[in-house]
Amino acid sequence: MDQIPWWKKTIVYQIYPRSFYDSTGNGIGDLKGIISKLDYIKDLGVETVWFSPFYDSPQKDFGYDIRNYREIALEYGTMEDCERLIMEMHDRGMKIVLDLVLNHTSDQHTWFVQSRSSKDNPKRDWYIWRDGRKPLGKKPPNNWKAIIRGSGWHYDAQTDQWYWTQFLPFQPDLNYRNPEVQTEMLDIVRFWLEKGVDGFRLDIIDALFEDEKFRDNPCSFRLLPSEKSPDYLFQSKKYTQHHPDTLKFLKSLRSVIDEYSPTRFMVGEVTGPMFMLRKYCGDETNDGLNLVFLFKSLGISLNTIKIRRLIQLYESFFSYPHIPTWVFSNHDRMRRISRLGGDIKKAKLNMALQLTVRGVPFIYYGEEIGMENHNLEIETSLDPVAHKFYKVPNFILMAIKKYLGESINRDECRTPMQWNSAQNAGFTKAEIDPWLPITPSYSERNVKIQTENADSLLQCYKRFLKLRNTTPALNSGTIVIINSSELPSNVLSYIRSYSHGSEKQIAVIYLNISDDSLEFKNPHKYANFAESTTVHTRNEKIKNVEIFLFPWEGVVYIA
Repeated sequence: MDQIPWWKKTIVYQIYPRSFYDSTGNGIGDLKGIISKLDYIKDLGVETVWFSPFYDSPQKDFGYDIRNYREIALEYGTMEDCERLIMEMHDRGMKIVLDLVLNHTSDQHTWFVQSRSSKDNPKRDWYIWRDGRKPLGKKPPNNWKAIIRGSGWHYDAQTDQWYWTQFLPFQPDLNYRNPEVQTEMLDIVRFWLEKGVDGFRLDIIDALFEDEKFRDNPCSFRLLPSEKSPDYLFQSKKYTQHHPDTLKFLKSLRSVIDEYSPTRFMVGEVTGPMFMLRKYCGDETNDGLNLVFLFKSLGISLNTIKIRRLIQLYESFFSYPHIPTWVFSNHDRMRRISRLGGDIKKAKLNMALQLTVRGVPFIYYGEEIGMENHNLEIETSLDPVAHKFYKVPNFILMAIKKYLGESINRDECRTPMQWNSAQNAGFTKAEIDPWLPITPSYSERNVKIQTENADSLLQCYKRFLKLRNTTPALNSGTIVIINSSELPSNVLSYIRSYSHGSEKQIAVIYLNISDDSLEFKNPHKYANFAESTTVHTRNEKIKNVEIFLFPWEGVVYIA
């Protein structure tokens, strides 16, 4: 096995800056607040931190609408604060990953302000403008839909043309068929790499290029995408997503990343079937994205058969030298523990799975203390995506949450970090209103309380993170699922194996995915007990001849 690059072994912790820690007393998290909490993250056992955008922005989409790629939003701090953040993280041996939105800008970006000023402006072709259809050009140029409902075309009366947005109306798409745009965006990447950034998370990176001929997307019978088709909302995305020219541009982007030393990496937000996700990593030489998010894990239930099949699916498409990603929550999707019914035991088992399978784990802030989605009214939401669903009957929204396990209102998964049991959970001063309400369960689910409890979810995360960081078999090894008649049907077991020169190691993992206590013979008696999701396990006290698992307990043996 070749020398494994650091990013394949790392653990990534996502921070939503607005919600992590408020150091100024205005109810909004900021960079100085993050800096003050770096020791917490380091102590947790995380190496890499991915930050949702803190560039200059009108904040209509809370940072994903960028007004200036080379400036910091005033509510978060200054460029000096950002440079200090990079330095402080590197001093602790940590890596920093920035969220980069290459697909679109804010409509307040000076480029777009110039672009929409007249058809003759030099920046006009930096965005996608088209005449409308007859009569009088007052119908959109074609049938292309935005990602989140409705037409992606928006009429501009001043110049009597339509501009294209893949996402929200105030986020116009850049025109990557203009070489000037490509050059500028690659220069922005270099700007941040020169600052010392270790990598990028790339927002909706599968939508950079559209069809040159602006042909209508075909109709589809699919409401939701499947493993075989990315179509959804009854339309194929043939001409607006996964364009071959997007894949070609990503190779140029990768070549820029590879100019820098030490090694940097990119992880892309891509939606679609697995064969399509694999294409984004490039050819056999892996000359595209380093990683892509695999979102099938987000909604998977804790079920032995389903998880075994998911591991096998990931391994079939991202076998060595490629590597899958394991993500269970993020800033757009429901928090994992809320999908698990708020059950801490299940959250521990889910964590054990995430940190012991082969892949790069992505942990969303607060996951380590069991932060739940906050049940918030859509009528008062700040999330611009939720605004599109104001008129949808509430019973439909509740059905989506119940049966699809998703909330339309992204505010619910972005609430402030819960540091202690004081007013506002220690996120901001007691007399200040935080930008979003604190989740009610903060008094039991916070860092301070769980730090003092040896059997808490937080302490369980710390134990497993330490084990993963110090165990080559877990952070670098291959994986083989054990299909043995000696194991109970509700036990998922796999072996991680590492071999490099004379160094060899294996880790054997047993996960009890059931409400029952289980006892069975250990098929691998030569491996010694290393860790468990409960501090009260019997496995460290008994000989390796047998294994005893409490309900929803996961254990690791190492040899």
